[in-house]
Amino acid sequence: MRLSGLYLLYAECLNEANGPSSEVYTLIDQIRAKAGLEGVVNAWSKYSRTPGKPNTKDGLRQIIHQERRIELAFEGQAGWDLRRWKELQAVLSTPFQGWSVFNKTVNGYYQLSTVYQPSFGLRDYLFPIQDYDMLVNPNLVQTPYW
Repeated sequence: MRLSGLYLLYAECLNEANGPSSEVYTLIDQIRAKAGLEGVVNAWSKYSRTPGKPNTKDGLRQIIHQERRIELAFEGQAGWDLRRWKELQAVLSTPFQGWSVFNKTVNGYYQLSTVYQPSFGLRDYLFPIQDYDMLVNPNLVQTPYW
């Protein structure tokens, strides 16, 4: 667990509880300062098409999600974060597409083709309880949608 990950988790919790505040901005700005970036409010007011986004709870939530995805990009946290935010279904419902190397013509090579259509439903957010455990303990109730 990294300190910047803890800062982002704490900023996310503060934003959900109280909305945008100076403490949330300070936590995000400390992480951005490591990369040599301006503070979140200054950067969004100067360079964004929606300068008021950090001033709302939903906008700041999206900014925190984006900062977390960037900061922890190669550390294996993205899938768990998307699962926790209930955004994984939207990400995993898009088809995997690629170029076909078997087309001999140049035009055929550059046509996108669907390689795989994943299926991730609402039930996949939670793991099922094994049948053996259900037989051993009759007081257990199966996970929803399983």
